[in-house]
Amino acid sequence: MARSHQEPRTLLEYLIRQRNRTYEELAAEFSQHDGRAAISARHLGRLARGERVTAGAAPATRRAFQAMFGRPLDDLLRPWTPEIEPSAPGTVSSLTLPSGDERSLLAMAAERARRFAMLTSETTSPEAIDQLREDVQRLSLAYPQRPLTELLGDLVETQDTLFVLLERRQEPQQSRQLHFLASVTSGLLAKASHDLADPHAAMLQARTAILCADRADHNGLRAWLRGLQSLVAYWAGRHAEAARYAEMGIQFAERTTGTTSVWLPVSAARAYAALGNAERTLTAIHAAEDAWNRVQPDEMDELGGICTFNQPRTLYYAADALAWLPDQARETQDFATRAIEAYSDRTDPSWAFGDQAGAHSDLAIARVAERDIEGAAEALTPVLELAPDKRMNGIVHSAQRVHQTLTHTGLASDARDLIKHIEDFTSTPMRALPR
Repeated sequence: MARSHQEPRTLLEYLIRQRNRTYEELAAEFSQHDGRAAISARHLGRLARGERVTAGAAPATRRAFQAMFGRPLDDLLRPWTPEIEPSAPGTVSSLTLPSGDERSLLAMAAERARRFAMLTSETTSPEAIDQLREDVQRLSLAYPQRPLTELLGDLVETQDTLFVLLERRQEPQQSRQLHFLASVTSGLLAKASHDLADPHAAMLQARTAILCADRADHNGLRAWLRGLQSLVAYWAGRHAEAARYAEMGIQFAERTTGTTSVWLPVSAARAYAALGNAERTLTAIHAAEDAWNRVQPDEMDELGGICTFNQPRTLYYAADALAWLPDQARETQDFATRAIEAYSDRTDPSWAFGDQAGAHSDLAIARVAERDIEGAAEALTPVLELAPDKRMNGIVHSAQRVHQTLTHTGLASDARDLIKHIEDFTSTPMRALPR
């Protein structure tokens, strides 16, 4: 039976009507529940009518809704049905909980307990810092291996917690540790912004991360962040800027022993190659290979995942650099094939689906350079089979580079099927997915 237009569309709209308050009155009251939250009457009305999704809602906004209506925001935006009337705000009725919501409530309660322990003490305890470090390490390890859509909420929440703590007075040692973790988390969010094709937001997060790194006085972290800035600039097509950031990072990397000392020169190699400087490209690749002889893991490497640089990534970066140079097709194939083999074991902690996809794209480019269309299609097939939630910015750009190489070498007419598959793939990047 069709609903009348008088019926509430969401649980939130139902509860607002029960309070007999205007949207303007509720919006004015909103920030009282969390001083970091604010909402307009227009936005509140659109949420109540079910016209907005909540995946990108800030943690402070979610807390304010929880305090104001006694329900998680995601529950408030569920379609309202007249069959079961909701319990009063601030209570939980098992009749209104679909299967599985009990686990969600327990998870919410555990997170609330965690934040209470973090944020109610005058000073941050060593146990709280240990927990935050564990949270950051978990995210760093997961980032190269899981879709960003599964991690973004935790990343934002962790950064928010760290910033709230840093707004308080801390002992010097605690302040250094919290600034270190806030810097890493902001760096991860810089990478997330890049993966969603937002280089402006990525650079903003990176600059905040550098501010925190300076307060932590950590050269390995400073070097890592310059590497992130080089990465963002490289995929945004700003290759001279990418080279400059890599060179800036090398200065910090020379003062540490971690694997970032490998990442910076091979990042510079990609930028030099994109600028057409073959000599500097090869010199930088050799410098990265030599740097492995001096590596001793540092505090960044201890976090693992995206915070460390490993041998498979070195092979992939070298292939990605050489793929810009047509006369280096054989060397590109060699590095790309070795990288693909190194990434063949998905249970290996160094496995990263993005870098694996990049290596496959570089192998395809090298085969196109040798006019092997069938071989290029075979190399690119694992990339084109990736689900949309893994089609992050760098992967899409890598596939587009194969497309451009086919066109520039005059093979477009002979590779129509491959070109169509690439165009279909790149038409649905991760950033186009609803969040």
